[in-house]
Amino acid sequence: MAPEVQAGTNGQPARPARLKDVAELAGVSLKTVTNVVHERQHVKAETRARVKAAIAELGYTPSLVGRQLQSGRSNIVALAVPRIDEPYLGALAHALIMAGERRGYAVFTDETGRSDEHELRAAAGYPGNSIDGVIYSPLAVDPGRLADMSRFTPMVLLGEHLSEGAADYVAIDNEQSARDVVRHLADGGRRRIAYIGGNPSRPLSVGQLRFRGVRAAVDELELETRDDWLLRCDRYSRETGAAMAEQLLPRIGEIDALICASDLLAIGAIRTFIEHQVRVPDDVAVIGWDNIVDGQYLSPSLSSVATDLDLLADRTFEALISRIEGNRDPARVYTVPHELVIRESSRSPI
Repeated sequence: MAPEVQAGTNGQPARPARLKDVAELAGVSLKTVTNVVHERQHVKAETRARVKAAIAELGYTPSLVGRQLQSGRSNIVALAVPRIDEPYLGALAHALIMAGERRGYAVFTDETGRSDEHELRAAAGYPGNSIDGVIYSPLAVDPGRLADMSRFTPMVLLGEHLSEGAADYVAIDNEQSARDVVRHLADGGRRRIAYIGGNPSRPLSVGQLRFRGVRAAVDELELETRDDWLLRCDRYSRETGAAMAEQLLPRIGEIDALICASDLLAIGAIRTFIEHQVRVPDDVAVIGWDNIVDGQYLSPSLSSVATDLDLLADRTFEALISRIEGNRDPARVYTVPHELVIRESSRSPI
């Protein structure tokens, strides 16, 4: 006979069923019910079936708070990015949410807005918010301080990586992908290469790594570039790309290819070129990174370096769960494959 549970005024139980109620209905001890709930093996099949039948009859649901107290975890991780409204970061967030769901984790998404204070809060693991770990794309916080904090906060980085600390880094090979871009342009007859992106003050940032790859490939293939063709910026937006391309307008006729550290920069640059009757790709080939959907519908459509976001998300969660479970080994770099997607903006000149 099921234990009596006091009813509320609406006819529904005033409280949810408890372990004690399940034990009473199944005729077993509280410990046995706990072993069944946590799928422990040392319970007879007949007893396990009786306990599960009692759970179903009473509609018992294990307490989330109880599970957290027992495991010390919330199964919630934070994704901290500068902005969530950028196409690549939105697609990345979706891939990470799906990867987390496959592993029983929820992903809380936060927008740091390039704020040092906000980024430090993320690096500290959002104190008081029961966050198990952080997937993090920092732009403002000092790398040395971040390295120190990574020893206490389970953390995986997606943008800039650290030479020290315990924060793993998951990304494509940025330098090699830049070499692939330059070789593609050279194979199409481009000889004079300009670049937008990179921040010398943060040598391990994505844009700076891509810049290093571009310079190395230009030298290896005996192409040409000049300091005034290499424009630095740390904000990868359409507006920045448009403004940077304005600076290159006097160089049209000298340069015949423009490599942008992101698709948003490339889209902005193409807009400026079109407005000033610069033909893409006939006068200047343009190529970016991230393979965002916008690039496919641009005219001309945008060539881009693509990342396998699903694989990147899986690798990120594998690394983060290892950190959550106590791994404090020195930081590792996990490299995922990239693909160069060729479209109209970088085709060979006629």
